Amino acid sequence: MQEPFSERHGARIHAALHAAVAVATSSARCPPRLARALQYAVFPGGGRLRPQLCLAVADVCGDSDPVLADAMGVAIELVHCASLVHDDMPCFDDAATRRGRPSVHRAFGEPTALLVGDALIVLAFETLARAADGESSAMRALRLTRVLAAATGAERGIVAGQAWELEPKASLAVYHQAKTASLFEAATRGGAIAAGAGDDAAWASFGHALGAAYQVIDDIVDATGDEGAAGKPVGRDAALDRPSAVRELGLDGARLRAREQLEQAMECLPATASGDRVRAWVRGAVDPSLLRSVAA
Repeated sequence: MQEPFSERHGARIHAALHAAVAVATSSARCPPRLARALQYAVFPGGGRLRPQLCLAVADVCGDSDPVLADAMGVAIELVHCASLVHDDMPCFDDAATRRGRPSVHRAFGEPTALLVGDALIVLAFETLARAADGESSAMRALRLTRVLAAATGAERGIVAGQAWELEPKASLAVYHQAKTASLFEAATRGGAIAAGAGDDAAWASFGHALGAAYQVIDDIVDATGDEGAAGKPVGRDAALDRPSAVRELGLDGARLRAREQLEQAMECLPATASGDRVRAWVRGAVDPSLLRSVAA
């Protein structure tokens, strides 16, 4: 049985991302510096975990509209890239590096970085709109737009996650939900909706728990890792007095929380071949070094 994520899916993501970014950058009307910075912010990119997750769910749900599934995966990744650009800026983390090279504001300046983040968010929604072809696809695209907007916005999306860092006190669970779990949940819901399987609460719960686990793991890496391996500055949570599972629960408590969240995510999946395929995808897609960080 073919795994839900494969080299074929990786090629789909790569091609769809390049096509989407070309829409914004290939025209002579796009200022050259902005065009270069947009390409820099998206490529070569990180693990593409969120769009992989979206395609994995779409695959096990039948993948009846692969163009729309690709568009949702790309849209989620573009929003994620935008959040990284803004997160690295001096007004937030003031991070000098991202993915092992200078962050966008270090490479192109703060004004351009701000515009890059804005442009990527706009491009995400444009990508979904362009994928709507026919009445059925258009209705699914509308639902996907609502899912993506909620995962991006000020109530429980990544904008809220960024804003909670500016508050004197924040609930760790609420902060992690907005900052990271929101886009993972959008990926699982989005894959199912794009494939015509509907907005199943089980997929939402799976994405939420998986995203929450991933953020706890990221907190552990920030507290215990090194910049070379992480590809970005570490120790920022403590330096900037940010909410962190390690700071709130201790290192052992954070590792336990991550394991519990991963187990919860797996429990949300149906006990079917499809569920087994997604479990296999998670084991293969999540960096083994991250999983080792939560080992007892």
